[in-house]
Amino acid sequence: MLTCSQERWEFYAHVHHKHLALKMDEALLTVKNDLDTEVVVSWMSQRCYQCLYQQLGVVPAGPSPGQPSSVDFIVGTQHEITLQLNSTLVSMELCKVPFHFGEHGNYSLWMQNLNNSSEVKCSVSTDADPVNSYIRESHTHKHTHELLRCEHVKWFNAILDLHFKCKCCIFSLPVSISLVIMVFVNYGGGRYWFFKHESWNGLTVADLVFPWFVFIMGTSIALSINSMLRAGTTRRSLLRKVVWRSMQLFIIGVFVINPNYCQGALSWNNLRIPGVLQRLAWSYLLVACLDLLVDAWWAPGLDILLYWPAWLCVLLLEVVWLCLTFLLPVPDCPTGYLGPGGIGDMGLYANCTGGAAGFIDRWLLGENHIYQTPTSRVIYGTHMPYDPEGVLGSINSVLMAFLGLQAGKIILHYRDLPTSIMSRFLIWGLFLGIISAALTKCSTEQGFIPVNKNLWSLSYVTTLACFAFVLLVLVYYTVDVKKWWSGAPFFYPGMNSILIYVGHEVFEDYFPFRWRMANSQSHTEHLIQNLVATSCWVLISYVLYRKKIFWKI
Repeated sequence: MLTCSQERWEFYAHVHHKHLALKMDEALLTVKNDLDTEVVVSWMSQRCYQCLYQQLGVVPAGPSPGQPSSVDFIVGTQHEITLQLNSTLVSMELCKVPFHFGEHGNYSLWMQNLNNSSEVKCSVSTDADPVNSYIRESHTHKHTHELLRCEHVKWFNAILDLHFKCKCCIFSLPVSISLVIMVFVNYGGGRYWFFKHESWNGLTVADLVFPWFVFIMGTSIALSINSMLRAGTTRRSLLRKVVWRSMQLFIIGVFVINPNYCQGALSWNNLRIPGVLQRLAWSYLLVACLDLLVDAWWAPGLDILLYWPAWLCVLLLEVVWLCLTFLLPVPDCPTGYLGPGGIGDMGLYANCTGGAAGFIDRWLLGENHIYQTPTSRVIYGTHMPYDPEGVLGSINSVLMAFLGLQAGKIILHYRDLPTSIMSRFLIWGLFLGIISAALTKCSTEQGFIPVNKNLWSLSYVTTLACFAFVLLVLVYYTVDVKKWWSGAPFFYPGMNSILIYVGHEVFEDYFPFRWRMANSQSHTEHLIQNLVATSCWVLISYVLYRKKIFWKI
């Protein structure tokens, strides 16, 4: 057993005590002021576009030369931040320090006069190393590691291998993959920032899943309607089924996003109306109706030209979206505003979150019936309710589903020509990619219409549809053409997609999907928990598949 001196134990206790106060994605910063003036410490995330600095606190002047005062602050570690230090006497900026702090690290920021002049030197030093949260939970300092050796702490990892064999096709596999990723992201994704939705403009892994699901739903509409028409089902009966299914999806969605129904009747006062299943219901209703009605007028033929009435309807919807987004007057906000409000845009439009999209939801549905804690709160500090599944964005979800429908038409018209299918997918991907590049100017913030999941902006749809067509080529070539992969184990959740989605929401807080962790501030433990929960749903879907149990609406 390691023998430790009393001095070392005191040092370990000091480091350990500091780390007990830190939560996930936080670090300890000690600001040491050797100046003869009070200093205000402020910060701003590098991911926050044109934002105001937020005050951390005030550090008093040093009591005497060579004896600095010090104050401890907790800072975020997900993204690089810029620290601004201002004098309280002359209201001037002393220095700015950009730095990317590491999780659970200890840092010191020194402020000193340079060579006894008026010039101020600011420098950051690392007192205790951060953990490597992307590989494993390590400790912040070699001495802390020695302490753990003293206590004989050991970690054991369990590996779960699932091997399934199945037969699947290109059409169900992307749905299943999207669904599995959606479950993993909704459960937390290990609490890593790239598995969370982007605060405003831009993309993370979490922002890819829902639009791909909508896209593949459109593809499935084309294939299923064609199959049922060939089986002799009338268009009128199909329209009735489409309307009834959309109503069921919408109602289920309202229950899923308002979990307080377990405690009694739902209260209208704070009932959230928009949601994921509601968005799917709306998109499914419009795109399926367009497909049925247009096919009633036009015989099968070319995959685009003979569907021009449907294209015309979708393009008219996009004109409505553009006009409402950029021309609708919003009280106390600039016309055409696409920003997050809050501290963004230098705090000039704090109550303008989402521009016209937010205004329409608050006017049409009411502030109490939309999402109360949008992701823009994380970085931009917004306080206005805003719903990422709101009314205006639903127009662009219809476009996304319709582009998926177009992929289905390509498959139907060129079913025996794999090369033609893949070439057309790639042409569509290139075409949509060019539109995205023009709309965004190939930048996150500087484009005409930025990529934004909260708004479901036009560039967000064209960008994700571009990715979807390219992904569809890869899956089609791998699974259907070369048969290199059967699609297991992702195939099974797609066979019970509604059940898996509703189930993972309803039973989110129950074992084995969640349990009390030994260290709730550990990315590793959250990642294990979320992977186990997601794997459980894959296993459940496999058992249901083997038992031939399928929940359809």
